[in-house]
Amino acid sequence: MSEDREAQEDELLALASIYDEEEFHRAESAQGGEIQFCLELPPDFKVVTNGEKKTEYNVCFLPPLVLNFELPADYPSTSPPIFTLSSKWMTRAQMSSLCRRLDELWEESQGCVVLFTWIQFLKEEPLDFLGIQSPLEVIRGGSKAGGERRRTDPAAAAPSQCGSHSDKAEEKNGEVKKEKSEQQLSSSSQLDPRAVTLMDPRADLLPQLLDFDEAQRQRVFDSKVFCCGICFVEKLGASCLCFKECQHVYCKACMSEYFQIQIRDGNVQCLNCPEPKCTSLATPLQVKQLVDEELFARYDRLLLQSSLDLMADVVYCPRQSCGTAVMVEPDTTMGICSACQYAFCTLCKLGYHGLSHCKLPAEELRNLRDEYLSATTEGKKFMEQRFGKRVIQKAVEESFSRDWLNENCKCCPRCGTNIQKVDGCNKMTCTSCKQYFCWLCLGVLSKVNPYSHFNNPNSPCFNQLFQGVDLDEEDAFWSDEDD
Repeated sequence: MSEDREAQEDELLALASIYDEEEFHRAESAQGGEIQFCLELPPDFKVVTNGEKKTEYNVCFLPPLVLNFELPADYPSTSPPIFTLSSKWMTRAQMSSLCRRLDELWEESQGCVVLFTWIQFLKEEPLDFLGIQSPLEVIRGGSKAGGERRRTDPAAAAPSQCGSHSDKAEEKNGEVKKEKSEQQLSSSSQLDPRAVTLMDPRADLLPQLLDFDEAQRQRVFDSKVFCCGICFVEKLGASCLCFKECQHVYCKACMSEYFQIQIRDGNVQCLNCPEPKCTSLATPLQVKQLVDEELFARYDRLLLQSSLDLMADVVYCPRQSCGTAVMVEPDTTMGICSACQYAFCTLCKLGYHGLSHCKLPAEELRNLRDEYLSATTEGKKFMEQRFGKRVIQKAVEESFSRDWLNENCKCCPRCGTNIQKVDGCNKMTCTSCKQYFCWLCLGVLSKVNPYSHFNNPNSPCFNQLFQGVDLDEEDAFWSDEDD
C-alpha cells in the first residue's frame, strides 16, 4: 500500500510540473484532481451551422475535454482511477466511446500509472479515434425550440448538438467501409454514466464555441513576442494590438497616441492600420481599450454622425437647439423632427413650404447646382435620393433662371418684377404694376412727364445719356418712346 501511495504522489507531482494551474488542478481533500484538454485541431478546421443556408467559421480551438479523477488506495497495483469525462460540444455517445477506450488503456497497462497515457490520448487522438473531421456541424437551437438533433450513435438517448460529416459510408472495390467512429460507437447500446454533457441542450452552442476560440487565440497572441512597426521595440502580445483584417501588429503605446490624435482631430473614419496602403480598421472595442472614456465618447458620437451622414435617407433638424437625426421618406422634401416636431424642407432647411419653390439665397442654390453638376454618377444618385430628383432638377433650373435674370433683367423699383430691355429708350414700363422707371439708375419716373428725368442735369443718368451727344438734337433723341 505504501508503494501505491508513493506512485500516486509521484504521478500527481509530475502532472503539476508539466501542466499549468489552468490545465491541471489537484484536489485538496483527496488523491485526485481535474485536467482540461484543448484538442489539437488540424489547420483550416471549420465549424458549420445546420439549416438551408450553412455558414462556415474557421476555428483553431474547441472547448476542452474535462477529466475529473480520484485515485483509489490500491491504484495502480489493482484498481484503475475513478473518473468522469465531460465536454460542452461532444455528444454523450462520443464521450462514452472515449471512456471505453480509457478502460482499454488501463487494461493494457494494469499495475502501472496510467494518467499520463490517458492525457496523451485525450489530447492528441480523440478526433481521429471518433472520426471527427472538418467541417464540424453544429445543430443550432434547443429541443424546445424544435431544433433538429443529430446523433452519432443510433442508440443514444441524449440529445446532441454537434455531428461530423465523416460518418458516411464509402464504397471501394465493392466493399462498404465505414468510419472508425461508427464502429466504436455502435459497439455498445448503452451510454456510459461517466460521460457528462456540460452544455444545456436548449442553449445555442455556436456562440460559446466562437467565444472560446477567440479567447484562446488572444491567449496565444498575448504569450508571443512581436516587433512594433512604429517604434521597432519587441514586446509581448499582451502589450500589442493586432488589426483583425490584416494581422499587422503594433504596440499599444504607439497606437494609443495615434488614436488620440485622430479622434481629437475628428478623423474617426481614419483609425486604420498605419501600414502604408493598408485599409484595415480598428474595431470600436480596440479603440475603447486604448483611449479614456471622454475621448471614446467623442469617437462614438462622431462615428455615429459620420455613419448617418452617409445614409441617403437621414438629415438633421435645422434648429440649432436640436440637431436631431431625422429619417426622410423617399422622393419627398419634408422632414419632421421626432424631438421638437419641427417640420422643415430638407432642401432649404426652412419651414416646410409644400410644393412651392424653396426660397433659398441665390448663392446657396448656385452651390447646390454646382455640386450636383460636378458630382459623379453615384454622387448625383445620392443627391437625388436625399433631396428628391424633382427637387434637384427644379433647383438646377431655378438657379440657371436666376443667373440669366441677373445678367439680362432688372427689378421694378416698385413691385420687384423682373423686366428685360429688348430695345428702345431707357424709359421702362413695368409689365406688372405699370410703373415708369429708368433702366440705368432704376429711378421712379413721373407719370405726367417721365422724360424730365433724362433732361435734368442733376439726374445721375444725365452724363451717361448725353455724353458725346449734341443737346440741340435733344428732340430727335427722345423721338423714340418705345419701351
